[in-house]
Amino acid sequence: MKEKSFLWVILCYIKDHKRTLIMDGLFFTIFLVVFYLYSLQLEPVLYALSLSVLLGFIFIIYDFNKYYKKHRELCILQKQINIGLDKLPQPENLIEADYQNIFREIYAQNTELISKTDIKQSEMIDYYTLWAHQIKTPIAAIRLILQSEYSEINKELLQQTFKIEQYVEMVLGYLKIDSASSDLVFEKHSLLKIIKQVMRKYAPIFIRKNIVLDLKEMDCMVLTDEKWLVFVIEQILSNALKYTNSGKISIYLEEGEEKVLVIEDTGIGIAKEDLPRVFEKGFTGYNGRMDKKATGIGLYLCKKILDKLSYTITIISTVNVGTKIKINLFSTKL
Repeated sequence: MKEKSFLWVILCYIKDHKRTLIMDGLFFTIFLVVFYLYSLQLEPVLYALSLSVLLGFIFIIYDFNKYYKKHRELCILQKQINIGLDKLPQPENLIEADYQNIFREIYAQNTELISKTDIKQSEMIDYYTLWAHQIKTPIAAIRLILQSEYSEINKELLQQTFKIEQYVEMVLGYLKIDSASSDLVFEKHSLLKIIKQVMRKYAPIFIRKNIVLDLKEMDCMVLTDEKWLVFVIEQILSNALKYTNSGKISIYLEEGEEKVLVIEDTGIGIAKEDLPRVFEKGFTGYNGRMDKKATGIGLYLCKKILDKLSYTITIISTVNVGTKIKINLFSTKL
């Protein structure tokens, strides 16, 4: 509720009290008619009339002041989001008291509903977080069993196991994203070491797809949360590998006013009309519809995490040429 102009409040006051004003007008008319019919002297009539008008004007000013004050109080209360209904102005009549009782009942029901919803959501997040951590144990066991004996079947199964691990990590990231701010631990890290940590994980896919990695030397430290930055780079590199069938993936620093980390591939690219929406939750675009397995969650999570880290991300892409993703890791104010 936005506070109205003073003139608007005057018009609303007149509208709200029109019955009283009309009734006062009728009484005033009766008063004049009676004086006229009895042919009373003009002086007492004017004296009584002046007193009535003066007292009426004083009362209207007083009543309007209360009306305007209550309007301002309610406007201020609405701006204070986390208030309770106990701060509402005192009701002046039975109808106002009834309305406030209705508001209090609705407020109590809404508070109870929010509390139940929060508890239910918290329990669900706890369950899926526990599940995601527990599922890592059998996945690790499967990986060890498959690595114990080399065969083409085991090789393919190891690739599928790797994908399962990626999806589990994505689930954990999705579950933790809303509480990521309290989970952040900023320390100075070598950017090259962080990238090499990711590369070791994805090296088998580079070999299998025969894709060249062009990793430039970068001698710089970055103040960041290692765990979340690794997650972001993993998601971006995973997408690059998924949509690059031949050629190379380049990782380097773009020098300028600010140093920017660039991950560039020679893949199928992103359609121009899809670029503005790639960070939307669940949006898969043309490539995702062709792939059938895309979730539209990876880049959404990257954007949310980078926002929490106060970093920026931009994507430049051309269909059948490649995609260039830029992460400005040095714009954060810490």
